[in-house]
Amino acid sequence: MTDTIRLAKRVAEELGCSRTEAEQFIEGGWITVDGVLTEESGARVGAGQEIALLPDAVLAPIEPVTILLHKPAGMRTVDAIDPDLHWITAETLMPNDRSGLRFLRRHTRGLTLTNPLEDSASGLLVLTQDWRVVRKLVDEANRIEQEFVVDVIGSLDAAGLDHLQHGIKWNGKLMAQMKVSWQSEQRLRFAMKAAERGQIAYLCEKVGLQVVSIKRLRIGRMPMASLAAGQWRYLLGYEQF
Repeated sequence: MTDTIRLAKRVAEELGCSRTEAEQFIEGGWITVDGVLTEESGARVGAGQEIALLPDAVLAPIEPVTILLHKPAGMRTVDAIDPDLHWITAETLMPNDRSGLRFLRRHTRGLTLTNPLEDSASGLLVLTQDWRVVRKLVDEANRIEQEFVVDVIGSLDAAGLDHLQHGIKWNGKLMAQMKVSWQSEQRLRFAMKAAERGQIAYLCEKVGLQVVSIKRLRIGRMPMASLAAGQWRYLLGYEQF
């Protein structure tokens, strides 16, 4: 069997850099092994394998990323992201993403889904590696407004609409006041804080409406904008929730 060594050690030897720097190059997606990009610093390589540093390589720590995804209806969502779902890939990255980031496999690791949607719902999801975003969207959820459009079957008079906005209990507690308005004859707009899965359907049922579809358009100040269903992009450095 051919003797092998860790890729980080081999890179450090060939580039004349420290092991820490070698790991940064590898995990940053700047090292190829026999022409194949390799992001695992612990990968084993043999003496005959060719190690190369990409010409535009930059030695810099990898910052945590936040991802905005347009979830299609029917896509399963869970509180802990299952890496086998493969939601986030280079192929589904929005073509005109302006982040300047190169897609790395490490961007799909350790993601927190901040505000889950029902499997049947569509719209904006946020997945993040950044604890500051988790604190903002999860720990301070009662301060962050979310906007939904909801297609319904049924009718609702002014009194029913008023009751829907500030008169219904959820899990035994009166819900915080929200803004609900008609967008068309069969479409409502909800603007609410600390939204939970199942909540909108429950509210509509209480006033005699049947939900046909739910779509989240915005979380805080971040709209879904031009993201097509199934596509995602990176949150830009200046963007804030």
